[in-house]
Amino acid sequence: MTRPEVVRFLRTEATMAFPEGRLLALREGQLHVLAPDGWTRLRTTRPRGSTWLTREEAEDWCEREGWPLHLLNEVPRPGRV
Repeated sequence: MTRPEVVRFLRTEATMAFPEGRLLALREGQLHVLAPDGWTRLRTTRPRGSTWLTREEAEDWCEREGWPLHLLNEVPRPGRV
């Protein structure tokens, strides 16, 4: 049996400003969005229309959008900044 992933990734729906959507991360019930200055805390409910991504799909998204892959390992834990 495998352990569940500590961080789950999602992608928002495409918009004019973000044709590939935005990358989201869910860790311990707290949702974050990848922003120019790193991960920004959002609410705990998943945005309507967002889709779950595997870690590999999140890596592919980062490569397409020009984000460093190490950011996927830096999603903050709740209660820490």
